[in-house]
Amino acid sequence: MTSSPYDVVVIGGGIIGLSSALHIIQRFPKTSVAVLEKESQIGLHQTGHNSGVIHSGIYYRPGSQKARFCVSGVEDLKRYCREKGIEYDECGKVIMATDESEIPRLEELYRRGTDNGVPGLELIGPERLKEIEPHARGIKALYAPKTAIVDFQRVAVAYVEDIQEGGGDILTGQKVQRIARSNGKLVLETNQGSVVSRHLINCAGLYADKVARMMGVPPNVRILPFRGEYYVLRPQSRELVKGLLYPVPDPRFPFLGVHYTKRVNGEVEAGPNAVLAWAREGYKKTAINIPEALGNLAFMGFWRMARRTWRMGLAEMHRSVVKSVFVKDLQKLVPEIRSEDLVRGGAGVRAQAVDRQGALLDDFSIEESQGAIHVLNAPSPGATSSLSIGRHIADLAARSFRLEG
Repeated sequence: MTSSPYDVVVIGGGIIGLSSALHIIQRFPKTSVAVLEKESQIGLHQTGHNSGVIHSGIYYRPGSQKARFCVSGVEDLKRYCREKGIEYDECGKVIMATDESEIPRLEELYRRGTDNGVPGLELIGPERLKEIEPHARGIKALYAPKTAIVDFQRVAVAYVEDIQEGGGDILTGQKVQRIARSNGKLVLETNQGSVVSRHLINCAGLYADKVARMMGVPPNVRILPFRGEYYVLRPQSRELVKGLLYPVPDPRFPFLGVHYTKRVNGEVEAGPNAVLAWAREGYKKTAINIPEALGNLAFMGFWRMARRTWRMGLAEMHRSVVKSVFVKDLQKLVPEIRSEDLVRGGAGVRAQAVDRQGALLDDFSIEESQGAIHVLNAPSPGATSSLSIGRHIADLAARSFRLEG
């Protein structure tokens, strides 16, 4: 056990955990802060396996935390990148209707985006669409010119540098195995020994619900991992997509459908799908963690979700296994795409909270318990919103932990 406990320990070295630590250090420089990360490096999971899009705030219900944190976080993040010399590209985004039945949903997205204050939104027809994305074929589209792309791992590294410059500690290779209370403090037992803290911020991502249970706080949700698999356009085919090209999403699910994503390194990704994984870090189809899978099956919310979404689940698995199905969906956006244009890319795992009624949470979920703050659901646009979420968590910590400057 360490002789000098930290004032605040953040579990999870992803972009939200790092932002939370950074904001606390900046606002309360006398507060001792450490970030515990189980991997040897920070940002190796959701932070390092996302599409790199700085979302503009179109999709989210006005007044929701996603809407508020995303719209304010966009400008915060771009400003931070400019200050740190981190490249980002305002390549713009098109959400495209290919069928008349999708137009009401597209117009609803325009209303949402307008209500959320997203700048520069346009509803456009086929002629304007062809100017922006010459190879796309749609009957109507929503254009968000300020949507951008960035390398979020570079952003996370910059957060680390600022944390360390402010006197915070980044402790990697520290997997939390047990949490106990002793003499009014929290003792975090890790694979490398004990870390003691007065307060805790749980930003454990795929394991956030597990960390909450370690503290004796059984959450009303369970984290279910959904693997998103990508293809990558061959270099000679990249000219088929100029920026970010998306379909109109199905409002029943918190996923955006397979789409095209330009990356800051010049690559163009196609995907992702959304396949239930049988391991929380199930980046491969063959990845199975039996205890985690059995835990999902024992959760009543899983079965209630499955009853409502089994058709979608089967379709996603079919698309995962059969490349031609994936290609067919991509051709709805860009008819010229052929199977030979695509090679297998990487995969990410989205930590999606599901409640006991089987509903997939469509907003961020941040809860408090004695001496702790738990980020239980922060999928996309979590990375875009990282600075605004971190500021919000620092506000909660200031009040709940009675932090002093």
